Amino acid sequence: MVVPVVVQDMHTKEVLIVAYANEEALLETFKRGEAVFYSTSRNELWHKGATSGDILAVIEVRVNCEQNSLLYLVQPQGQGACHTKNSDGSYRSSCYYRSINSAGELRLVQ
Repeated sequence: MVVPVVVQDMHTKEVLIVAYANEEALLETFKRGEAVFYSTSRNELWHKGATSGDILAVIEVRVNCEQNSLLYLVQPQGQGACHTKNSDGSYRSSCYYRSINSAGELRLVQ
């Protein structure tokens, strides 16, 4: 079973990313103390930050009331959680850096 994982900064409460985990990814997360996800596009485990250095240290894992999604409370290590960058080349702390209106127009919020 693959479930969504909301990743939230433990201190700021900012939502950083939403990813997915299967049982193997969850067990690997507990083992490492770092976020490991299941890539639904590549059908393989994805250790966040393994290549970029932008590790997400997992402080606590919570499960929702229906037991069909997880919340990882993390302390980000590195330059940012998102793999995209700002126009000045700096890393984004979160993948949620745009808002969308009813016309479908996107606006940068960071």
